[in-house]
Amino acid sequence: MNDITIPAIVPAATEGNLTNLIAERAWFEPERITMSRPLGDGWQELTAREVEEDVRAAAKGLIAAGVHAGDRVAIMARTRYEWTILDFASWYAGAIVVPIYETSSPEQVDWILNDSGAVALFVETPILRELVAPVIPPHTQHIWTMTEDVLQVLRNAGAHISDTEIDNRRKTLNPDSLATLIYTSGTTGRPKGVQLTHGNFLAECGNVVQGASDLFLKPGGSTLLFLPVAHVFGRMVQIGAITAGLHLAHCGDPAGRLPIDLASFKPTFVLAVPRIFEKVYNGAEAKAEAAGKGKIFRTAANVAIAYSENLDNKKFKPLLTIKHALFDRLVYSKIRAGLGGRVDAAISGGAPLGARLGHFYRGAGVTILEGYGLTETTAGATLNLNTSLRIGSVGKPIPGTSIKIAADGEVLIGGPIVMRGYWQNDAANQEAFDGTWFKSGDLGRLDEDGFLYITGRKKELIVTAGGKNVAPAVLEDRLRAHPLVSQCMVVGDNQPFIAALITIDADMLKGWIAANNKTGATIESLTNDPDLHAVVQTAVDEANKAVSKAESIRKFAILPEDFTIAAGQLTAKLSVKRHVVAAQYATTIEALYSKE
Repeated sequence: MNDITIPAIVPAATEGNLTNLIAERAWFEPERITMSRPLGDGWQELTAREVEEDVRAAAKGLIAAGVHAGDRVAIMARTRYEWTILDFASWYAGAIVVPIYETSSPEQVDWILNDSGAVALFVETPILRELVAPVIPPHTQHIWTMTEDVLQVLRNAGAHISDTEIDNRRKTLNPDSLATLIYTSGTTGRPKGVQLTHGNFLAECGNVVQGASDLFLKPGGSTLLFLPVAHVFGRMVQIGAITAGLHLAHCGDPAGRLPIDLASFKPTFVLAVPRIFEKVYNGAEAKAEAAGKGKIFRTAANVAIAYSENLDNKKFKPLLTIKHALFDRLVYSKIRAGLGGRVDAAISGGAPLGARLGHFYRGAGVTILEGYGLTETTAGATLNLNTSLRIGSVGKPIPGTSIKIAADGEVLIGGPIVMRGYWQNDAANQEAFDGTWFKSGDLGRLDEDGFLYITGRKKELIVTAGGKNVAPAVLEDRLRAHPLVSQCMVVGDNQPFIAALITIDADMLKGWIAANNKTGATIESLTNDPDLHAVVQTAVDEANKAVSKAESIRKFAILPEDFTIAAGQLTAKLSVKRHVVAAQYATTIEALYSKE
């Protein structure tokens, strides 16, 4: 199969805009609980009416400050309640929102503010304000700080602005109006501003909500948003939750607070990148190992995977069912408790999840629906559903979307979710489109039932000196499945064989150091440790099982530090910036081949 189109459930909008999602919920269901704010160790529930009042008051403050319809307003903050309110408030004022990651460097902020022409900027903290102050251009005339009670500041400033003015601004927006400029962090080159319209989001969120109605429209449904709202996936979660009327809460510190917030808020489903699910799995395995129950955990994991695979094969094995029930009490229930206790399904996107992890979670009672998309396609272009699931694939196109496989294997995407184009960048637009089809840059295939499988990144294909084409994602996904491996990057372009750079998970390493009597050791002192190399070699051997000998990893280097967003090696969705890593570790890569 070379192409597939799924008919739209929600037709492309011909009128209306995203502000209606807030306004109409407040009008028709004013007392419905739609959001919660952190309050001490718990949550303060907010009704649809209260949320709309906050949005409207903030919009009045923007108008009072001189923000006009069509102006760009930048938001630089972690995920939090104020982010969502200011996003919609900007739209209420007729403006266009420009997200900026709070981890961005001053140079990146300088580029985005100047390229977008943003007239105002919201930052989260005084520290961020001081960081970006030297690069604020003259046209960015207003800077507000969220932690300085920004919503009250805007409410006070806009008290004299009438509701009529707000409603007139809202009425100027239609599906073709530009909603946001999202600057792709990308793995190469300078960020480009992706133009997404109100219609793009209405098509995306409307069809995803209706297509996965058993999740989004589940009575009493709730979700905890911990992805960065500056990323299109987090933005889709935010807008999708509001579209569906889900009870939405925010967690801005996944590293420090996610387990606490999951336990207290208890969402019914979560949306995350694969790394989150990997960390939950690896953390559970490490705890079991430390308690002397590692063998039990691994057996339970294999039973969960076999149980899930049998669901696909429709095979009933009484002994497997008994084992599964036993491990459900001993192991799987703890996995579910780690996600809050009420989650029975999740959506994963942003990077490949891997069939093994997908089968494990379904066997453990949490079905992960893997999807695929890009910033340029308003997040998800394909999605697995509970009613149409094929683990290992990224699902079928969401309703209203078309997928086509080009002659060279590239995935082409069409439909109302595709961006208007890149902001002020005609050269990039000409390169990105084949007629009306958006060229994803990813390689893939469609099976006979229309499920899409991503097989690699077109521009990331490694061509060895022997002419062998190698897609690094296959090897890297398997390597990261090992508890000790945090990040990795396969190398070998124009080289005689494939090699890899590997970083170690700091949390997992602590347990390994204790178990192997290496007290006082650090990752820096262990990069050449033969015992650690032997363990990592088992991960490499497992990864190599997925490829031919010519594609297999022959050598690897353990790096003395992990890749981070702050150091510029990772994008916000934790994808490796290959060109950055290759430059920073050029000497290490050269050594892998010079020793041959």
